Amino acid sequence: MRGRSAIAALFSIAAMFVGGTTPAARAQTLAPPTIEEKAQLCTACHGEKGVPQEKTTPIIWGEHQGYLYLQLRDFKSGARKNEFMSAVAAGLERDDMMALAEYFSKKAWPDLGQPAASPEEALQAQRANSSIGCTGCHLGQYQGDATVPRLAGQSHDYLIKSMRDFRSGARGNNPGMTTLMRATSESDLAAVANYLAGK
Repeated sequence: MRGRSAIAALFSIAAMFVGGTTPAARAQTLAPPTIEEKAQLCTACHGEKGVPQEKTTPIIWGEHQGYLYLQLRDFKSGARKNEFMSAVAAGLERDDMMALAEYFSKKAWPDLGQPAASPEEALQAQRANSSIGCTGCHLGQYQGDATVPRLAGQSHDYLIKSMRDFRSGARGNNPGMTTLMRATSESDLAAVANYLAGK
């Protein structure tokens, strides 16, 4: 868990990059930060090479632009809640969110080197998919598209946390996912997370 000084530093950096400085300070700035400079803030959690610092932080390198934009929008509006992301998104305008989403969508998806699911887990995950229809939205090979996220190769701990958060209502920005996760057993959730992480 991050210490208080790290949290304070993160919020200070966020304010600097998303325009949270005072009007006088902004007036003295020669040029607004570039999208590359703004994106540097994201590496504090999401990693310099796209590999997240913590296992419950998602990969955003190579994720779909539409999905990334919607998540930033939801963090800004409060539809999706996270102490750090809500603070960052609060200072972003729509153009900033679109530009950041485009920037990260063009990066190469990193390989976390996660192990493949066992044959038994893979079979259980495929049966769960037949029941709840993951590939109906996330498409074949779980690559996603447009506003639907790629799940294949995503961080295992993030996947299981997200599914459980949808199930409990802690994550409320997709009611359809909440319904599906509540219809899925804990055993199936675990198998699906292992299967997707290892793809």
